[in-house]
Amino acid sequence: MELALAKSIDLGLEQHEELWLETQSSALHSIVYNLLDNAIKYTPEQGVINVSIYQQDQQAIVQIEDSGPGIEPEFRADALRPFVRLEGSRNRSTGGTGLGLAIASDIILGHGGEMTLDDSPLGGLRVTVQLPI
Repeated sequence: MELALAKSIDLGLEQHEELWLETQSSALHSIVYNLLDNAIKYTPEQGVINVSIYQQDQQAIVQIEDSGPGIEPEFRADALRPFVRLEGSRNRSTGGTGLGLAIASDIILGHGGEMTLDDSPLGGLRVTVQLPI
């Protein structure tokens, strides 16, 4: 998260509810770490990242929104595959291996959850993770 400070990114917690999940804390840490790492990488200097954690029905929701370039709808499925770089999209390469979203997606699916990518009101990407409570 030092990179967020270095880029003067406004990183905030929009909504926070205390939730209990039956999972290994390391799995949840990997999900959040990879999603935040991606958001910070792609958000420009002085950009905004908002994080929300709450319960909806019997689902724990983790949502991360950013003001970066986003990912066009036609590239979103590919973004969840390992080692895929989105060179043809507006989401330009910033280095890395193309594993962050794929790792998060695999962990989420392994826990019976779902991850969706869509447009953020901040102008970039909104990643929504749903995990059963």
